[in-house]
Amino acid sequence: MAARANDLHINAVQTALSKGEAARSPLVASWSRSAHLHGLDPARKSKSHRLTEAEFNAARQAMGHMLHAATPSLDRLFQAVGGVGCCVMLANRDGIPLVRRGAGGDDSTFQDWGLWLGTDWSESAQGTNGIGTALVEERVVTIDRNQHFLAHNTILSCMSAPLFDELGQLAGVLDVSSARSDLTAGITGLIVQALGEAAQRIESDSFRAAFPQARMVLVPTPARSTAALLAVDGDDLVIGATRAARLALNLPRDIARNPVPAADALAGALNAAGQPERLEDGERAVLIRALARASGNASAAARSLGISRATFHRKMGAKTH
Repeated sequence: MAARANDLHINAVQTALSKGEAARSPLVASWSRSAHLHGLDPARKSKSHRLTEAEFNAARQAMGHMLHAATPSLDRLFQAVGGVGCCVMLANRDGIPLVRRGAGGDDSTFQDWGLWLGTDWSESAQGTNGIGTALVEERVVTIDRNQHFLAHNTILSCMSAPLFDELGQLAGVLDVSSARSDLTAGITGLIVQALGEAAQRIESDSFRAAFPQARMVLVPTPARSTAALLAVDGDDLVIGATRAARLALNLPRDIARNPVPAADALAGALNAAGQPERLEDGERAVLIRALARASGNASAAARSLGISRATFHRKMGAKTH
């Protein structure tokens, strides 16, 4: 039965590749990378490379900042999904799981299938799979059973979300995997939702830890991401931004070396929310800030800006007392 299922899977992969469906299907595109870029054969079991103890410890140390910040979220996520036979893992950007949460009764199953700490689950090593494909495509992916490239891995259902560090760069991936065949689409959908929320918490907690003295500002985004954060210093300059915030505000890569005023950065957030930016809006914002600093005294606000009280009123567009 298993051999027959494997043969059907191998034929399905080969047929999809021969028809050139990669341009229309992200899944087939990953299968194509597995076969043509990495030279893998769906019929063969990949030789899983596992790090030595020294290599594993070095990999953990290199990612220690995020691993520490991730601990509470990993625990909560496993509490949510562990009861349906899932394990939770956090892998680095090379696809190596460095932290794992799992039920003792399921450990032998996951070990038998190589889904274990220190094992290489990059796409180049295992073909299409949750961890490796999420890293390549930098998005949340679900690779369910026969969507894997290697027939050997089709027992697994893997849901994975990429993780980005305080510089907005790809740092690793959060993964929930199961070897059970009775996961329904409804349960899978709930797991993916919990996975996405946990990934956002890990990114935001790691970001906060990286800028302990900064004020955190949540950037409004269409997806209402809790990981869209700015780190603002005492001079009201943005000195750090998460990937979600960088994308929402179109911030430069080198923001740490060249900070931008928070007011300027957040003006982009208003644009993203559908409010057009106008020159008069920027001028009015300057006037309002000056008025606030002068405790509502229009004459003092005008003097601070080097304009007359009459000009101040005219630019505000209404009388101010």
